[in-house]
Amino acid sequence: MEISPKEFCHRSIVSIENVSFSYEHKKVIDQLRFDVLERDFVGVIGSNGAGKTTLLKMLVGLLKPTDGEIRLFDSPLSQFKDWERIGYVPQKNAFNPLFPATVREIVLSGMYSKKRIYRRLSKADLQKAEDAMLAMRIEDLADRKIGQLSGGQQQRAFLARAIVNNPELLILDEPTVGIDAETQTGFFRMIRHMHQHHHMTFIMVSHDMDMMQSYLGTEPQQVSGGIKFHVKHTHDPEDCRETNLTHSIGQIREMIGVQ
Repeated sequence: MEISPKEFCHRSIVSIENVSFSYEHKKVIDQLRFDVLERDFVGVIGSNGAGKTTLLKMLVGLLKPTDGEIRLFDSPLSQFKDWERIGYVPQKNAFNPLFPATVREIVLSGMYSKKRIYRRLSKADLQKAEDAMLAMRIEDLADRKIGQLSGGQQQRAFLARAIVNNPELLILDEPTVGIDAETQTGFFRMIRHMHQHHHMTFIMVSHDMDMMQSYLGTEPQQVSGGIKFHVKHTHDPEDCRETNLTHSIGQIREMIGVQ
């Protein structure tokens, strides 16, 4: 049976069913129910301690819910294996600055999964990493150790890593913290383009209320405890002639005026 574009774009990417989480008997998230559909852009907003980062960590398997179930691409989180379909940028303070890897190695690591770990990267793979670094304006830092970079430079490297594999779901936890205002603006424009014209779904935590609400609206779709979910649906068929990664990340160079 053929699935129409409309039906396809209403598939559930993330399903959160009655999920709770507690730290040392202190409940941070309580009976959360929320669905993220294909090509949604979900902005997660709330005060410190509301559970935003905890929620994202549960979505990528770093934390286990105290109660309830999370499903990714219609698969229970405990059984989910296709992690290359997901890009994740954690908060900057989650990174160990002593990790002995170069920027290029960090970006290339975004292309590995358990399925691909023993397969050599192709020339096309290597070029995607170069393009990602170029888009984030860190190509001149490719051979520097990640721990030698400034906080903003490190975050650019992890942004490049998250988008290098052209994921279907991009999960971002304060992705622009420590990045200069010009690059922040270019980054938001890039992800808006990717959301509107490409096959990608976004979940992003950000304290930049003006930037988030200018795209997602001022009224949340749902409020759970101290967390507000602002959602923009883009379920029309993609309209970009170019769908490859180079085109997508290349948008940022035009938008921030890099030649």
